[in-house]
Amino acid sequence: MARVFGIAAAVIAALALLVLALLLLNRGDGEAPDAAAEIHFTAAGDFAATKDTAAVLTKNASLSPDFILALGDLSYGPPGGEQEWCDFVTSKVGTGFPFQLIAGNHESDGHDGSIGEFSACLPNRLPGIVGTYGRQWYVDVPAGDPIARFVLISPGLVFPESETPWDYSPGSEHYAWTESAIDGARESGIPWVIVGNHMTCLSVGKYSCTAGEELTNLLISKKVDLVLSGHEHLYQRTYQIGHGDDCAEIVPDNVNEECITDTDSSLTQGPGTVFATIGTGGSGLRKAHRADPEADYFAAYSGTNANPTHGLLDVAVTERSLSAKFVRASGGTFDDSFTIRRSLGRAAEASFIDDCAGLACGLDASTALPTQ
Repeated sequence: MARVFGIAAAVIAALALLVLALLLLNRGDGEAPDAAAEIHFTAAGDFAATKDTAAVLTKNASLSPDFILALGDLSYGPPGGEQEWCDFVTSKVGTGFPFQLIAGNHESDGHDGSIGEFSACLPNRLPGIVGTYGRQWYVDVPAGDPIARFVLISPGLVFPESETPWDYSPGSEHYAWTESAIDGARESGIPWVIVGNHMTCLSVGKYSCTAGEELTNLLISKKVDLVLSGHEHLYQRTYQIGHGDDCAEIVPDNVNEECITDTDSSLTQGPGTVFATIGTGGSGLRKAHRADPEADYFAAYSGTNANPTHGLLDVAVTERSLSAKFVRASGGTFDDSFTIRRSLGRAAEASFIDDCAGLACGLDASTALPTQ
């Protein structure tokens, strides 16, 4: 009888361990636990030096982000005026604030100042940068234990020594560099990949796919979480867009509804990519074309004919989630927000081994987590 009670006690103990294991492995609903680290950054492009620019920079300072991604088209001023514009920026955001640059078409070729000169007076301030600051670079944040890799590239831009736009087509050096930067983040287990560049592809604005169709499809195929751009003087955000059985690729000037993986503002990481254009840094805004053939890809947009508002995208990133909202600085009352949550895949799998030898019973609890 004592042996029976002993076995029963062991079974109860094993079941208790099983329940505890399931609770620990399935905390939340399969999502990653909250992490202590948080990245807080902003993003905008197409600045100039207007009263709206001053309002955007002042708003940025009030948000107290860790850094800003300045997505190109900086001063719109003549060559030689770079330092004056940098002084204007630092007078609003603070000396030493990480005002992180990627070139736009106005300064890549030196027409409205030089990206080299802007990079000298607004230098990189994030540790661990790889590549050429202002042109093509990436950085892991935080440096010691990163939760996001930021990849900044320059498709469609002409630099003085190149004479033709940098080539980001398959087989090119820049395409390979971009692919390697994204793959390296995944292989290192970095939860989030965010790409920034000046040019756009999908748009309800003035321009066609200046970033390049093949590069855009690369970013989608690699499941980049968020792609940020400028160039279009408006704000626009797509739904989550991904490849699948009925969406082999994105084709500009056309909408394939099968490429839209989610249409609300609460998203799950993995099925697709969100593209956001924040060309609202202070330069004059332009019209958003509601009848554009790509309009059905977009969840939100603002332009001169749609609640015109200057401002920034304000983004908070943890291991578990990426939350972004458009923050007004001047003009209208437009707002937009979305959140991408990171899921760790299927729930824990556990089994109780009902073969007891003496008073010893077994418990096997395991979980399967997806690779990034």
